[in-house]
Amino acid sequence: MRVLLIEDEPALGAAVEEHIRESGHAVDRVLRLDDAEAALRAVDYGLVLLDLNLPDGSGLTLLKAMRRAGDARPVIILTARDQVRDRIDGLNAGADDYLVKPFDLDELAARVAAVARRSGGNPNTIIRLRDMEIDTAARHLKIDGKRVDLTSREWAILEALLRRPGAIISKEQLEDALYSFDQEVESNTIEVHVSRLRKKLGKDVISTIRGVGYRLEDN
Repeated sequence: MRVLLIEDEPALGAAVEEHIRESGHAVDRVLRLDDAEAALRAVDYGLVLLDLNLPDGSGLTLLKAMRRAGDARPVIILTARDQVRDRIDGLNAGADDYLVKPFDLDELAARVAAVARRSGGNPNTIIRLRDMEIDTAARHLKIDGKRVDLTSREWAILEALLRRPGAIISKEQLEDALYSFDQEVESNTIEVHVSRLRKKLGKDVISTIRGVGYRLEDN
């Protein structure tokens, strides 16, 4: 999943960015509302992490504008505002979750995973597909009861396909799940990771729709 982090505090922003990336997600970080607006127009993010106190205004302004425009992308507010009224205002504005600073980075990662599951239409952490048991929260995969290890990028591709089993996911969408603005993407990167996934999951689990993209076969 590709995440937009809107946070101007240097130390916290760097820590959150690193931790979310280590969890297997691509992260773009911006410091201002105007940069956030441009990023949201350009990229189909799976999740937004939003600070409220930004140099050029309140994050609530951006959140309300997103919801008025019909933008339903999930948003988790990250803020030092810890009053009940602030929480109510954030949730009423359309936030999917609200986390008060200082927070534990592992808790943030768990909430990111939970929001991603809900937005993908599957609140369960355990997904059973063919002979596979996939724990998307713990990132554990078993095939016929035996543990199979995946790299973070293989997990990112699998999770992107799991959100829409049976649907065609374009190569560009998978690249968005893997890479942020400052990373170069080699032309055959997706093909390489899909090939490695097939070796671990089974050659017919992921189909290539030539010229269109990839599909997770759920039967």
